[in-house]
Amino acid sequence: MTLRQMLEEAVKRYAGKTVIVMGERKLSYAELDEASNKVANALVGMGLGKGDRVTLLLANSPEFVAIYFGVVKMGGIAVLLDPKYKLTELVSLCDDSQPKVLVTESPCLEQLVPVLDRFKSVERVIALSFKQKGQFLSYEEIMARSSSAAVGAELAPEDIAHIAYTSGPSFHPRGVVMSHQALVKEAAISGDSFKQTDKDIVVLFALPMHHAFGLVVIMMTAITRGSTVVVLPGLSIESLFELIEKEKATIFMGVPFVHGLIVDAIEAGGIKHDLSSLRLWGTAGAAMPANIAQKVKEYIGLTPVNFWGMTESAAHVSCTALDGRGAANSVGRPLPGWELRIVDDEGRELPTGEKGEIAVRGPIMNEYYNNPQATAQVVKDGWLHTGDIGWVDKEGWLFLAAGRKKDMIISKGQNISPSDIEEIIGSHPKVAEVAVVGIADESRGETPRAVIKLKAGKKATEAEIKKFCLEHLANYKVPREFIFTESLHRTADGRSDKEKLR
Repeated sequence: MTLRQMLEEAVKRYAGKTVIVMGERKLSYAELDEASNKVANALVGMGLGKGDRVTLLLANSPEFVAIYFGVVKMGGIAVLLDPKYKLTELVSLCDDSQPKVLVTESPCLEQLVPVLDRFKSVERVIALSFKQKGQFLSYEEIMARSSSAAVGAELAPEDIAHIAYTSGPSFHPRGVVMSHQALVKEAAISGDSFKQTDKDIVVLFALPMHHAFGLVVIMMTAITRGSTVVVLPGLSIESLFELIEKEKATIFMGVPFVHGLIVDAIEAGGIKHDLSSLRLWGTAGAAMPANIAQKVKEYIGLTPVNFWGMTESAAHVSCTALDGRGAANSVGRPLPGWELRIVDDEGRELPTGEKGEIAVRGPIMNEYYNNPQATAQVVKDGWLHTGDIGWVDKEGWLFLAAGRKKDMIISKGQNISPSDIEEIIGSHPKVAEVAVVGIADESRGETPRAVIKLKAGKKATEAEIKKFCLEHLANYKVPREFIFTESLHRTADGRSDKEKLR
């Protein structure tokens, strides 16, 4: 099945039902179908065909969903990028994916307009609430003038639906290529694991749709089950509680950092709203601290459901029982449709209870876009070698261990590649060497720290290096601390010894 067929099936069953709510705006399944058809026809009218890339540089909104489905309906490939990226990052990722069309909005659009000539492949720009002549076209104009008829593009389940650059470095890109069939299968697996139905109302809060958690686990799963998604921008916990009461939400999911904010808010001011409609409280993205999980259970009355996965696996692979049964601190058992094993450095399966790399098989990515060497490093005989370390007990419960094989920092559920930060800091004219490591942080999971050796005779301040980082990196990648040193710890082969640096 393709994503277009998935949406068509949902429209047949739930045409007049609301699929997405944001403030006073509501979009029904039928209206989403029409809006995405208009986007698809507009793209075809621009000369786009099967396999052409369209970059989405957008915050969460009904327009994001309509544009995404419009792209995949006409056979295009959606390139999902974080609107918090800075120009240096965006140019690198667009050079890799070569999109013909860029879809964006303010404030991101303002920084791009003067430098669009740096995006060599981009022929047209679709802008939300922005009117400018030339290569620009407003989304409002598409909605007013484009045909809402279904597009006739031939699609196959194995066709590529999107490329997501959410794992790995931005300056040496690893674009995760996902097929229609993998996403459809994962949405079905997700719906089964949550026992989700058309009665469910799911809150989308502090989870971007350009990430698998927001797009697949929440939005696509909702569409397969006829659920309603309520989008809440910002990070106000009071607004979150007010929304849950108003919409009678049944499902809330977030990363541990957000759960920590919720616990802090409750302890500071209590709960002033009725949250009794909730039936499922989910967490993923990183390990939830045991004290936070216990407080969520005490304050909200629900045992957090832990699930684990990654962008390369479409979304989640394992999930704990909805009723809270199972081994404490586990991230669950593999879901139906997934296989999991623990392997050593040679790829050999390890006995029960032994720690090793987690390898999974199921609706995984096709490849890293245009990067066969990187693909071969992680996909072996149909198994995705995740780089995460864990073990499985005799009853099949999966546990995550500290550390990981790949050099990655996970902060507030967001993957950060140290090499991105090292490349930018290393380009500063006063810096001779730099190494970036993740340091444990109670609320964020980890935070990046930079250890810097300056060039002989040069002086620099923490504020100076931080300002330089903010000009070239998304804010969440900027180190929390900059440490200046006379020398960096090195391994025998000359690489930074990051364990010693920690």
